[in-house]
Amino acid sequence: MLPPHFITSLLVILFSLCRSARSTALTTAITANERLCFYADVDKAGEKIGFYFAVQSGGSFDIDFEVKDPNEKVILDGLRERQGDYVLTANHVGEYAFCFENDMSTLTEKLVDFDIMVESEPRREAPAKPGKVSDHTSALEESIFRLNGMLMNIKRMQKQFHTRENRGFSIVKSTQNRVFWYAVLESMGVIAMAVFQVYVLQTFFTKTGRRYKV
Repeated sequence: MLPPHFITSLLVILFSLCRSARSTALTTAITANERLCFYADVDKAGEKIGFYFAVQSGGSFDIDFEVKDPNEKVILDGLRERQGDYVLTANHVGEYAFCFENDMSTLTEKLVDFDIMVESEPRREAPAKPGKVSDHTSALEESIFRLNGMLMNIKRMQKQFHTRENRGFSIVKSTQNRVFWYAVLESMGVIAMAVFQVYVLQTFFTKTGRRYKV
């Protein structure tokens, strides 16, 4: 059975990992010529900001974006980007703005999936305990941080697969709509051609009959 102080150290490590990050994962629709901004608060300078986005559907799957610090200074921007995964260092305390702009489209709506994560990455020292317990605690702490990194990589891979799935579904849906309307127009053309042929034949025989009538 594990000593009580060893279990307490483990709980402290897990609690520090849970408290070290604040994230917001959202999906939003951006209409044509629309600009949307989202905000995240940074409590102290030096914190890390994770910013991920991916255009799920609409047009060529691209969007304009920019990130501003509390002083309204643009620290990151991009034009016609399909997706991005960035890690920034917050040099100022305050509110950071993350803006998306669908200005290049006049009719198409864009669906954007994004994630904003503000985290400070302190590695809290385990309680000082003599003997092997302290060594086991340090080793366990390192293992937890490695597992946390592996889980973040898995999360990124899931986001990429999710984006590919949504884009593929959007392409299939668009192709299906085009095939449907092409089939409708083709059917209407065949019907119109049949009606026109019947009219031409009827007119031809009617005129011929009148011409040779005695």
